[in-house]
Amino acid sequence: MRNYLTNRNFEAFDIFDDIFDNFFKPVTFSNKVSSMRADIKENEKGYELAVDLPGFEKKDINLTLNNGYLTISAKTEQKEQDDSNYIRRERVCSYQRSFYVGDDVTEQDIKAKYNNGTLELTIPKLERKEIPTKHIEID
Repeated sequence: MRNYLTNRNFEAFDIFDDIFDNFFKPVTFSNKVSSMRADIKENEKGYELAVDLPGFEKKDINLTLNNGYLTISAKTEQKEQDDSNYIRRERVCSYQRSFYVGDDVTEQDIKAKYNNGTLELTIPKLERKEIPTKHIEID
């Protein structure tokens, strides 16, 4: 690949080399958005999350609940391939995203369904238990 900061003589077919060289460069965006996009809706009973996970199988997705945070992680494993000469491999990946759902929510409260690349979660609204304020005497 050429360094564009150096001087060089222009040849008629250099432009084709440049196009080919740039074809395999990674595409980057300045406003990077998580690859695990989610829509969250609220209704009177709770919350509904729809999380995009295209290209993953159900077995690739893991849901955990820890300290009030629901964490969604998805990972594809690199499969044994033939002796092909890959120039770039970008489909082996992993993603993780967490949502705070509250300390009162348990894993039994959360319903999950995966269909056509979308993970659908239902999380109920639970009544917060009032923790009584306790007065501490000062000596």
